[in-house]
Amino acid sequence: MPRHYDLCSRIQNGFRARLQRIAVPDTKMNLAISNVLYKEGFIAGVKRGDHVEPDVDYVPTTPDNIATRRLWLELKYNNDEPVLKRMSAISKPSRRIVMKVAELQKLAAGNRSQFIKGLQPGEIAILTTGYGVLELREALEKGAGGEVLCRAI
Repeated sequence: MPRHYDLCSRIQNGFRARLQRIAVPDTKMNLAISNVLYKEGFIAGVKRGDHVEPDVDYVPTTPDNIATRRLWLELKYNNDEPVLKRMSAISKPSRRIVMKVAELQKLAAGNRSQFIKGLQPGEIAILTTGYGVLELREALEKGAGGEVLCRAI
């Protein structure tokens, strides 16, 4: 099953190759992370489709077509420069990074928390909480800690 670090590398490689859109496996985690990136303005759109192209009309996922379903991410550029410069995974299978609210506040303020550098202006962190996959500021508003998945600038 594809993990969040696979999504990070696919998106970053798509921007580096100057692609208009990329296909990633259609999983709940990939959809949630893509929606956060869309809300924060790093990508232009998220559509479902098959392994060839995005769907024009809605096609439900069934056991017969589940292997070919993909999420199609429309990449966003500004003056021929990628909007997303770098996206990197924080938590990995060998080391899960789980933070409480106080540690997340340090991170949001730009200070080091545990061994992770603080966020710079324009940078976001995506984490999974009891409320679902959220951006760091949303998690702090809800008072929720969780596993820090990745960061994007």
